[in-house]
Parts: sequence; C-alpha cells; structure tokens
Amino acid sequence: MAIWEAPTSTIASEDVMDDSNPLSCFTLTRTQRLYGFGVCFITGFLISILSTLALTTAQLGLFAVFFTLGNVVSLLSTTFLIGPTKQIKTMFAPVRRIASIIFIVLIIVTFIVAFTIQSSILCLILCLIQFLALFWYSASYIPYGRAAIKKIVGGCIEV
Repeated sequence: MAIWEAPTSTIASEDVMDDSNPLSCFTLTRTQRLYGFGVCFITGFLISILSTLALTTAQLGLFAVFFTLGNVVSLLSTTFLIGPTKQIKTMFAPVRRIASIIFIVLIIVTFIVAFTIQSSILCLILCLIQFLALFWYSASYIPYGRAAIKKIVGGCIEV
C-alpha cells in the first residue's frame, strides 16, 4: 500500500482525495492527481517568485498580475486532490472562511491598487498580506498547522 492510501478509518473523510469527479472526462488516478498537484503547486510558486522580475523594471501592474496568478495557481493545485466542488466547499468551511474571504478580497484590492492608484509600497504590502492569508489558509489543512505557527510567531515576539 502506498503512503497516500492509508486506511480510511484513520483519516477524516474531508481529508481523503475525492474520487467522485463531476467532470468525467478529467478522471485521473491517485498518482496522476498527486503529480498534478505537485506540478500545479510548484508552477504557481515559480510564477509568484518570477513576478519579482517585473519589480526590477518598475512594472507594478505586471508584478501584481503574476504574483496573484501564482498564488491562485498554487491554491487551485488542491483541486487535483479533492476535486473542484469539494475545494469550494472546504474553502468556505468555518475554519477557513475568514482566510478565504481575506485572500479573495486582497486579490481584488491588489489589482485596484496596481492599476488605478499605482502605489508601489501599498501594492507590495497588499501582496505580502495576500501571501500571508494564503499561508494561513493552507496551514488549516495541516493537523496542528495553525497552532504550530502561533507558537513559533509567539516565541519570536516574546522577549
């Protein structure tokens, strides 16, 4: 048995890869889903990192578009694991609702600032907060992930 095929009795049904895909033409094996997740997540991460090249040429709009696109691609990578319908449902589950809403609102506000106000500093701050919202959202999928982050940050702040 592969690592990702643990007995279902020990894993909550919400955390198991969803084998019911409403788009039958996109039916993938578990291995293909894991590869899809990995490729999509790494691609999103690379797009976000490479977006900083636009900052060297002072193209704020281009930076905001590619940074946000990279974050969205990384977020969508989990649809390979649980499917698009379950992804939407889990995004707005009570434990993730606030982080999801903040992330979506920040995407919109980042574009508004980048293309209308064109404030470099404000855009960078919004991108940082956008990243932190995505990070906090992602940590909710890791058992005790948020608790560990709170402990680490709390330890760094205490003097």
